[in-house]
Amino acid sequence: MTGFYRDGFCRTGPEDIGLHTVCVKVTREFLDFSVLDGNDLVTPHPEWGFPGLKPGDKWCVCVTRWKSALDHNRAAPVDLEGSEFATTLILV
Repeated sequence: MTGFYRDGFCRTGPEDIGLHTVCVKVTREFLDFSVLDGNDLVTPHPEWGFPGLKPGDKWCVCVTRWKSALDHNRAAPVDLEGSEFATTLILV
């Protein structure tokens, strides 16, 4: 289950230092970049209930991780409806 709170939503709160508010549909390029950047989202960790991600999965990522991937031409497409900032923009 994705999201900082593992509730399926890309929302944040005071405990979320990384701001996991960007919902992406992961690509191979993004996953490879994340592994090389120190955030392995591919390897399953059953002890944490994490199956590992594959291209096409949706996942909540940190704003800074997504921006870094963008700067390296490896950003995954953003799902605006699943991202907290999009909801905030719509409400404003």
